[in-house]
Amino acid sequence: MTGGEQPRRPRGAAFLLSQLGAHASELFADRVQQIGLSPAEVGLLRMINGQPGRSQQSVAVDLGVVPSRVVVLIDNLNHKGLVERRPGSTDRRHHELYLTVDGERIMMDMRAIATEHDDEILAGLEPEERRQLTGLLQRIADQQGLTPGVHPGYRMQAGRRKSISQGK
Repeated sequence: MTGGEQPRRPRGAAFLLSQLGAHASELFADRVQQIGLSPAEVGLLRMINGQPGRSQQSVAVDLGVVPSRVVVLIDNLNHKGLVERRPGSTDRRHHELYLTVDGERIMMDMRAIATEHDDEILAGLEPEERRQLTGLLQRIADQQGLTPGVHPGYRMQAGRRKSISQGK
């Protein structure tokens, strides 16, 4: 490439989605690290907040990871005072997960962080374009059979990434 030439831009949407996704994930990780959390911990807090009392087993199933991976994450959140385990109401062998008062406070902080993050990533778009992009991305995620609200990074961290040919 000579001095005045522009580099060739990728033509595929999949590459751009991947590039932006990796960039957005890195920025988000930096943001939540400032409050002492990892993206995986934030996602788990969000899942528990959305369905208080759910079991560790059900979380593992939704994430597509082995239960021992969830136990480690819950242990970390418990040590940080954000999540508590309570004996199951129907089966005492299974613990129910709940946010503590501090966990609920962190979720309020996370809403502000997520809004700021979204605003930064989508700063180049007008409000109507943001809504349109979100709708289009949701359609793609639905068509691909992705679990709503579950980042595929959980499976990769746990070494259980399913190949495309295996399906879900």
